[in-house]
Amino acid sequence: MEPKDFQICDGDLPTDWLERYLQTDAIAVDTETMGLLPQRDRLCLVQLCDGDDRVAVVRIAQKQTAAPNLKKLLEAAAITKIFHFARFDITTLRHYLGIRVTPLFCTKIASKLARTYSPKHGLKDLIQELEGVELDKSAGSSDWGNAANLSEAQLRYAANDVRYLISARQKLMAMLEREDRLELAEQCFQCLPVFSALDLMQYQGIFEH
Repeated sequence: MEPKDFQICDGDLPTDWLERYLQTDAIAVDTETMGLLPQRDRLCLVQLCDGDDRVAVVRIAQKQTAAPNLKKLLEAAAITKIFHFARFDITTLRHYLGIRVTPLFCTKIASKLARTYSPKHGLKDLIQELEGVELDKSAGSSDWGNAANLSEAQLRYAANDVRYLISARQKLMAMLEREDRLELAEQCFQCLPVFSALDLMQYQGIFEH
């Protein structure tokens, strides 16, 4: 099923889409990069989706250092930003675009706290269980740096990584509340910017003995 509305943008979120997104209380966010080391592997895409299934894919240029509309949205205090493995995404957004994302919700952390019956907390397994949708992850390890010539499979992959997060969050919150772990999850989310700062400074094992 295709998104209700789909927009590919260059450099930043268009103002009309920003205004739409600012009307919501939660938005799903993901990034695509050239690898898993923020200091080395540049940010290529930022994907967004609201509760009305409107997806925007923002192509980030090489050496780009700012995206004012994205910054306004992702730092908006009244909107919860939903990620899967938020630690990586917020670190990348901070390093490349100077965006300090807040407040946020991480479906991977929520899954680990709520779904203790399962060892599988990747996005594909989570969405398969909670939403009954099997995500095609075959385009995940591909060249996102050639943003002007992304394939249809890459664009579909990028869109699907955010399309189900809002619904998944609602189900995870219900599970966390049922198991009396919602407050603990919220405390974990509040710690993520600290871990992000430590990651950018390349600290490792700072909490170990």
